[in-house]
Amino acid sequence: MSDFIKSVRFKILLAILSVIVGFMIMAVYTGGAAPLFTQAVSLVTVPVQRLSAGISRGAADFFSQFTDARALRAENELLREERNGFLRALADYERLRHENEQFRRIVGVLEERRDLVIEPAPVIAREPGSRFYSFTIGKGRIHGIKRLDPVMTAEGLVGYVIESGPNYARVATILDVAVNVGAYDSTTSAGINVYDSSTRDIGVISGTIELAAQGLCQINYLPRDSTIAVGDIIMTGGGSMFPKDILVGTVERVAPNAHGTSVAAVIRPAADIPVVKDVFVITRFEGQGER
Repeated sequence: MSDFIKSVRFKILLAILSVIVGFMIMAVYTGGAAPLFTQAVSLVTVPVQRLSAGISRGAADFFSQFTDARALRAENELLREERNGFLRALADYERLRHENEQFRRIVGVLEERRDLVIEPAPVIAREPGSRFYSFTIGKGRIHGIKRLDPVMTAEGLVGYVIESGPNYARVATILDVAVNVGAYDSTTSAGINVYDSSTRDIGVISGTIELAAQGLCQINYLPRDSTIAVGDIIMTGGGSMFPKDILVGTVERVAPNAHGTSVAAVIRPAADIPVVKDVFVITRFEGQGER
């Protein structure tokens, strides 16, 4: 017996009994064993619960970043579409405003020139690499547009049709070296505009590579004693290909030709040919096609 009392097993059993007795005594003072057990268990479970809650919050925060990112992308896409819609509406407004301005101005021309029949057309393409700013319009034969029809804007002459398809046409401009337009100086030495080619200096409008790069052309073969001067207004002289008295542009500088037998003048076209967006094709005019 004394050996058992001295053994390790007895000591362990005694320690367990001491703990049990201690719990029983504490239960008496705390109102029962259940609260005491709960408190004992809480010593283990509360830290675990705290750790679990922390992990849950961390996971929620982590995944909420992706949710927020998706929502932000969707919102940005919506804003982008709204912005693009606004820009399209603004572009349409500017186009319509420009077209209305062109129509308003061309009405004034048509009131003075009732022999002109015109067809409005948008510029839909520029020919790549063209030195003379030739372009394609979005109307053609089904709209009454044919080869050699003159082309203008409300500001002045642009060129003529060199090819007419069913629903498109290609236009060569007066900046082109291959284009020749009879024209005259409508300004007298007194600075008065006289739209009468029979009494004014007559020449031929054509282009050069150097001038076309500046958006300019020239009038050649003016008489050597011509009184043409800077600021003079140049008009078409009429004929079978171009109607008479369509504004071409104004004189920027004057110089005799290399042989000194005639005078040439550099012209700035009234129409802004390199950037023109809408034009009017003259499908019929007095004297068209006559020889």
